[in-house]
Amino acid sequence: MMMNRRTFSATLAAGVAAGMLASSDKTQAQAASKVRNVVLVHGAYADGSCWSDVVGILQQAGLKATVVQHPLTTLEAGIEATRRAIALQDGPTILVGHSFAGMIVTEAGMDPKVSSLVYVAARAPDAGEDYTALAKTFAAPPASAGLVWSDGYGKLTEEAFLRDFAGGIPHEKARILYAVQGPISDKLFTGKTTQAAWRSKPSWYAVSTEDRTINPDLERFMAKRMNAKTIEVKASHLSLISHPHEIAQLISQAAGQFAARAPE
Repeated sequence: MMMNRRTFSATLAAGVAAGMLASSDKTQAQAASKVRNVVLVHGAYADGSCWSDVVGILQQAGLKATVVQHPLTTLEAGIEATRRAIALQDGPTILVGHSFAGMIVTEAGMDPKVSSLVYVAARAPDAGEDYTALAKTFAAPPASAGLVWSDGYGKLTEEAFLRDFAGGIPHEKARILYAVQGPISDKLFTGKTTQAAWRSKPSWYAVSTEDRTINPDLERFMAKRMNAKTIEVKASHLSLISHPHEIAQLISQAAGQFAARAPE
């Protein structure tokens, strides 16, 4: 059948448009595949060095990792330190938080550069939620009894740190971690998030089944509430140290998920 000039022109235009769209999708997919920024935030009783093993694995996988060192004074100070780290990234970023840093991730994760969130045995409050009140609806974890205060700052006793915080980690290494334990301000746990990034961004969660610092059932509750892709690691609260490969793999999955979603 012969095609008139008008039909031919319309068909050609449609073909060009489809080609341009396909090319655009391919370009976006290629750009998304290059998203390799990861910002990691430490929790209480620790510093950024707790991410060292995970960082090494991520770097070997071609990811660019940045660890936030925040002062453990207030939630707001931790959020600001994290926002500064995000601002230095050259594109979309995966934001990862351990323990208390889950609160930081929940708020700072609203930054437009943050593509996805990863929680590692972490707090994951809703906007304006009283996390302490939420935690009290579950059985109290043993570590909380080992927190001692002096002049407005608190630390875990050596016994509580080794048994309840760093369980499952070789004794010699756990004692080193105890020695570098960061004291927390008595204002650190009083802050509340004003926004919950997990309500609008893809989230992953690693539950520590042997956790004695945050109740594992509380972790499961928070992971389910945010509809996170969840793994369970047979580990103490410091799964990022005792099981770095599993945690790095979860972060890598978050990176892959963003790449798959970007062209939509």
